Amino acid sequence: MMGINETVHFQGLSSAVIKKSALATGVSIPALPMFSKWLVLLVLALLVSGCGSSLPKGEMKTKSPWETFEQAKSSYDNIILNSTTTDDLQELGFDPYNTPNVRILSYLDILQRFNPNNSVRAEDLPPTVRGCLASREACLAYEATPSSSSSERVGNVVLDLLKFKRERIVTGWSFNALIVIDHNVVVYKIWNGVPMIDQKTSRKNPLGPLQNSVGSMGEGAVGL
Repeated sequence: MMGINETVHFQGLSSAVIKKSALATGVSIPALPMFSKWLVLLVLALLVSGCGSSLPKGEMKTKSPWETFEQAKSSYDNIILNSTTTDDLQELGFDPYNTPNVRILSYLDILQRFNPNNSVRAEDLPPTVRGCLASREACLAYEATPSSSSSERVGNVVLDLLKFKRERIVTGWSFNALIVIDHNVVVYKIWNGVPMIDQKTSRKNPLGPLQNSVGSMGEGAVGL
């Protein structure tokens, strides 16, 4: 009987041997490339899941002297209007020449920040800002935007790797400070930020790894 005494090795199996086995057993076998692709994906997913391996993680951080939102806010709170000088700012960490990612704004940049659409009258600006703008080149501002965030894919490893369902959690913080300086003395400051970022996104693909292929076929059908 054909196939009983034959030894079949799956590694490096040729299409001729597959056809021969199919004829002998009467079983229809799918094309090797597609069958192998899905088999490899499934095996890898099961192996990763079984080993308890974690899903990909990422981190994005704007380099600064502050490790937390509270540290950045504390330094900002130590700035005293009409008293703190640029030398004092350097000690507090707001120094564009020694602290990464602190931007220097000219008086024209400051005007644009307070009146982006020319819809604000000069008399509506804070008095110290108006006085600073009148000083022109002696007026400048420091803008600091320290932040830290990390992202992590969570959920079912198999569903994630096969693209059926992907969930991501983003955590971190962000702080923004604008410090207006007139003749080397701070005359105005303002801040905003997010002390605690905690976001979760979820994306589902009913067709899993076939989703992109089906989308490409649809675009081709309509000539996109």
